[in-house]
Amino acid sequence: MRRSPRRDASEQGRPRIVRRSAMVAELVLATLVVTSSTAFADPAQVLALAADVNTVLTNIRNWLMGILALIATVFLTIGGVRYLMASGDPGEVQKAKDAFKNAGIGYGLAALAPVVVTILQQLVGA
Repeated sequence: MRRSPRRDASEQGRPRIVRRSAMVAELVLATLVVTSSTAFADPAQVLALAADVNTVLTNIRNWLMGILALIATVFLTIGGVRYLMASGDPGEVQKAKDAFKNAGIGYGLAALAPVVVTILQQLVGA
């Protein structure tokens, strides 16, 4: 079966899988929009209450460590994939090494998060 030489401008140069992926994404988005409901907060209900400043600072430390470790792990993964896919290309190997360096910096900052929170506790006087 021969295709017509005239195709829609949006289809030119786009692989079939990309079009299908876009269609699935649009369907998921449309489903979320149609089925979503509005959430109303009860003003009398308190959702979060910290007992003291130390609890707040401890929670900040935990979140900070988790986010930094997550980002560092993403950089470590990207660096590993780049290094495997470099095939001896010096530019790609250097980019992989830079990603490894950034991951190390991220893990170092995650390890220093408790020190930062301790300094904040001293500044606040808690």
